[in-house]
Parts: sequence; C-alpha cells; structure tokens
Amino acid sequence: MTDEIRASDAEREAVVERLRVAAAEGRLTLGELTERTEAAYTATTRGELVPITADLPAEPASSATSMRPAGGADREWVVAVLGGTRRQGRWRVERPLAAVAVIGDVVLDLRGAEVPRGEVDITATTFMGDVKIYVPDGVDVELSGIAVMGDKKVMVREAPAGRPSPKVVVSATAVMGDVKVIGDSYAEPVRRTLRAWLTRDDRRRRAIE
Repeated sequence: MTDEIRASDAEREAVVERLRVAAAEGRLTLGELTERTEAAYTATTRGELVPITADLPAEPASSATSMRPAGGADREWVVAVLGGTRRQGRWRVERPLAAVAVIGDVVLDLRGAEVPRGEVDITATTFMGDVKIYVPDGVDVELSGIAVMGDKKVMVREAPAGRPSPKVVVSATAVMGDVKVIGDSYAEPVRRTLRAWLTRDDRRRRAIE
C-alpha cells in the first residue's frame, strides 16, 4: 500500500514547507506549526504525513517568501508599569515585540499566536519586574542579554539540534527582575494545579447549593 511506503527527506521537507506557508496565511498558530513540524520530521511513512496537512488547502494562496522579516520594521510595544499586562489566546505577531516591565509583570503567551514569519523577535526589558514568555515545546529559543541582580532563563524542551523549527529570539536586559522563556513542559504543572483548584471550587459551590 502507498501509505506504508517509507517517506523521503524531500517529502518531509515538502510538508514542512506547506506548514510554513499555512502559518504565513494565518491558518496555523505557533503551537500548531511547531507540533506539526515535529510530526513531519519524525514521520516514517507517507501515510503518517497525510493527516499533518489534511485540513490545509492543497494549493496555498501565498508564497513562503512572505515570511521573510521586513527590514527596519517597527516594534509592537507591550508595557507594564506598576501593574500587569498579558497577551494570550489567538493573536497575530507581524512585527518584532518590545516587552517592558517596570515594577510590574508582562506575560507573552505565544502558544496560541499566529506567527506569519515563522520567527518571533522580542526585546525584553525589566526593572524590578518580570517578563514571562510562554512558547510551545519544540521551538528553537535564542536568549541573549544581561541580568543585573536578576535572572534570565530558558526552560523549554527544544527541537533536536540540526532540525529546522520555528524560532523565538529574545534579547534581554533584566535589572532586579527576571526574563524567562517557558515551554509547555514547565508550564503544565501550574496549569494542572489551577484546573484542580477550579474543580475543587466547583464541587464546593455545588455542595452549598
């Protein structure tokens, strides 16, 4: 059977290219792009490649060249001063981001974000504050910069070395604050604890009623 024929490197790359174009068109979030890219590169047979793009158009409407970063693009600012700012859910990242936390917290959750260029460029600056960036496991993370009486850290299960994957590049300046890039593997325990708390709270309400 055709589905049982082993997939070639060229066939895997063709699937990954379709995924990149789909992301550029806003059809896939960063989380979906990362997950499907990993599935494509680990597929053994042609049959395993088929469902990865089954819900995508056979003929993409745009070219992958649209994902190339535009030179000199202005940054989109996400600022928290004496408070908190959060970007999450499904949102579109078309420009480099600048996250600034001054005695406050900025949370950028990229797992549900649409990333047309396949790469996110973030400048993170903190002063007595925190910037947390949540990403799907499997992305390639580059974190650079300085930390003075603070911390900068990557806690992500990244893709194997040498395997192309979506990229998140962070340049950090942390003064008495933290800049952290956190993947699903490290965020999940927190989310599980929250779900457990909500479940207990729901049971209590029903008991009172």
